[in-house]
Order: sequence, then C-alpha cells, then structure tokens
Amino acid sequence: MKNTLRQVFHSGKFIVGFVIFMFILLTIIIYPIFVTNNPLEMVGQGAFYPPGTYINTQNVIAEGSEYTLNIDAKEALLESKLDVTTRATMAEWLEKYGGVDISSIDVTDAEALIALWEATYDPDEKIAGMSVSQTRAYKRLDQQIDGILEDTDVIIATEDEETGELVESETFDSKDYARVSEIANQRTFVLGTDNFGRDVLTEMVAATKTSLGIGLLAGVIATFIGLFLGLLAGYVGGTVDNVILFFTNLFTVIPSFVLLILISYSVGDAQRGTTMIGILIGITAWPWTTRSVRSQVISLRNRDHVNLSKLSGHSMMRIILTDILPYVASYVVMAFILQISSGILSEAQLSMIGLGPATTKVATLGLMMNWATQYSAHLNGSWWAYFPVVLVIALISFSLNLMNTGLDQVFNPQLRD
Repeated sequence: MKNTLRQVFHSGKFIVGFVIFMFILLTIIIYPIFVTNNPLEMVGQGAFYPPGTYINTQNVIAEGSEYTLNIDAKEALLESKLDVTTRATMAEWLEKYGGVDISSIDVTDAEALIALWEATYDPDEKIAGMSVSQTRAYKRLDQQIDGILEDTDVIIATEDEETGELVESETFDSKDYARVSEIANQRTFVLGTDNFGRDVLTEMVAATKTSLGIGLLAGVIATFIGLFLGLLAGYVGGTVDNVILFFTNLFTVIPSFVLLILISYSVGDAQRGTTMIGILIGITAWPWTTRSVRSQVISLRNRDHVNLSKLSGHSMMRIILTDILPYVASYVVMAFILQISSGILSEAQLSMIGLGPATTKVATLGLMMNWATQYSAHLNGSWWAYFPVVLVIALISFSLNLMNTGLDQVFNPQLRD
C-alpha cells in the first residue's frame, strides 16, 4: 500500500490535479468559518453590483474625519465620464460640424476638449445633412458633460428645529477626503453581486460545496451500480452476462443526458431537489463503468489464482471480493473520480436548461449560471456573475481529470515511463 501511494504521489499530473482540488476543497471548508453571512442573503437592492468595497454615504458625512488634500477629484470625474468612445465622438463633431482644425483637438486633454466643445457646440443649431437620431445623440452628449468643469461645493443642510427651514450645516468641496478605514458600515464584494443582489463570492463558495455533494452522490451511485453489474456479468457469464450486456448496450445507445432530461422533467419541480438530481445523474451514468469492469473481470476470471480459489471450494462472493476486486480496484477509483466530474458537469447542464434542482434554499454552480443567463449578465457586461462560476467548474473538472490521468500512468503498464 505504501509503495502504491508513493508511486501515485510521484506522478506530476496527479499532484497538480490533487493540489488544485484540495485548494477548492479547503476553500469551501475554511471560507464559511470566517464569512458567516447567509450565502443567499440579498444584500443589494439592484442587480449586478460591480466588485468593490461599499461604504455608507451617511457615515461618510457623519463619522468620517475630513482631510484636505492637494488632489482635485475633478480630474478623476472627467476620466470616468469621458471614455475613449465619447472623446472620439466629440472630436468627430468638432472637426466635421464645428469647423475646428483637427490639429487643435487633443483628445488626451479632457479639460481642453470640453472647453472647446462648450465654446463651439450649440444645441439649438440645426445642421444640414444630420439625421434626427444623430442630433439627439449629440444633445445627450452635451447634457452629459454640461457643467462638468464647474467646481461647485456640496452643501449639507439640516432642518432648523424652531423655524423648520433648511440651514446650511456643512460644506464639502472637491479636495475634501475621508479615510475609508475610519468609516463604519463597510462591505466588500470581491466578485460583486448577482441578479438578486447577493454576494457572488459567498454564494459561489456555498454553490461549489453543493455541486461537489451532487457530484459525489452521483459518482458513488454510478460507480456502485457499474461495479456490481460489471463484476457479476464478467465473472458469471452466460445468460446473466447477456442480459446485463443487453441493458448496458441499450443505455449506451441512448445518450445518458437525453435520459436525464426526460427523467428530470417527469419527476417535477416539487421533487427535484439536490439529492434527487444526484440520484438521477447516478442511475443514468453507470453503463460505461459496467462495460469496462466487465472487460477487466473477463480477463481475470481464468487466472491461476482464481482457478485455485475455485478448486479450494471458495464461494463466488469470496472469490470476487478477494481474488478479483483488488485487481480492478485501481480502475474503480479512476472511474469514481471521472464519475464525480461527470456528475458536476451534468448538474450544470441540467440547470442551464432549467431542469436542475428546483430550490431556493441552496445554490449550485449550474443554478448560478442559469440565473446569470436569464438576467443577461453576458450581454450587459456583468462578467463577475458568470465567469468565476465557469472558471470554478473548469478547475474542478480539470483537476479531477488530471488526477485520473496521473493514476492511469501509475497503474497502466503501457503508459509507464
């Protein structure tokens, strides 16, 4: 046993896959210890908040200590409001309709570009040859940058208790700053929020745990069924082998995912929880394991040590468990690893078409993908709602398949270096 483990952990591919998988496993174990929030808590009132640290604006005014810096926030505002496309549009109008020489237009100088625009553009002027849609687009652009160069103070007013009138209590200008660490009520969303306003990172960690559980359950069921039928068909042979092989071929010809879709649909939403999905995936994923185990057993059943056990009067169960099973154990482990990976991918596929777990109590990686797709995250640029999920699914599948390849190199004599 020690020698086998030593060989396994000398495989570079197995070690890489094992490290990636253990990192994912440790993350879903350790993360909830430090972040105890409900993974399905709706912390945002809107959909798809971008990643970042969010602070309460009332606390910024009431509790944050004020510091005056020689850094004008106006420049940052200009950069955020004038992207490359907007500047190119302004330069195009100034040259084409404003009569400004292209050499005097510098799109890298935001203040000069806006000053030139305000001095040249007249929203009431009608330009021949310009369509109505173009005219409206330029007017919207003018409204967007109107007053952007003005450095006006922000006035905070409070209601006077005696007169009921608003009285100026504090004034902030563009050079007033506050230290974020001094402001209470902060919340950091490393991966932003999803369409329901839920923390994507916390939700994804919980979803990974659920998906791994589904994959593990499906892998156990599929491997057990495949191992049992494969051992029985390969050792007994005859009619038993023919019957088992008939049903195995039948399930092999019909794509397992099609069966999975039909069964999931027939089960109904009321019964389609995470456990049920794991069971359904398991009972439709056993045929290829059965065929492979059967082939291995057929090559072993006439070996000398097996014939010696038969002559010694040992029972069929003992012969299978002690003389055949140990020789196919390495393959069973590899099949089990692949079944887990296949189970996770199958759940994701089912959830993407709306036939995954029908639950609001837990999330899965597939359900997160489904929600992101339904709310068009891929169209509105909310990459944080789906890309990390795709990456986690890919990493899990990649690590398990890499572990399987490493084991195959160790236990398959034809692949040994």
